[in-house]
Amino acid sequence: MSKTELVEFIASQSGLTKADATRALDATLEGITEGLKKSGKVALVGFGTFQSKERAAREGINPLTKEAIKIPAKNVVSFKAGSKLKDSVN
Repeated sequence: MSKTELVEFIASQSGLTKADATRALDATLEGITEGLKKSGKVALVGFGTFQSKERAAREGINPLTKEAIKIPAKNVVSFKAGSKLKDSVN
């Protein structure tokens, strides 16, 4: 499902206009992003938990030249599905 399809679904389910549904979706995504920046974790009960984790620096190999390269440490976002989401997908 693309963002456009999701906006259309939100609009049809909630009775909002597509413009209002787009603003609501954008605000939700912005809220999740800010929550990850501030506390590193955003839990939506029943849906799932977004969590920011630090990936350590490591060595890798350039597949073209086979030379060793250093991959810097960085933060990545992980998602763990909640029970209601798991049950509804199956």
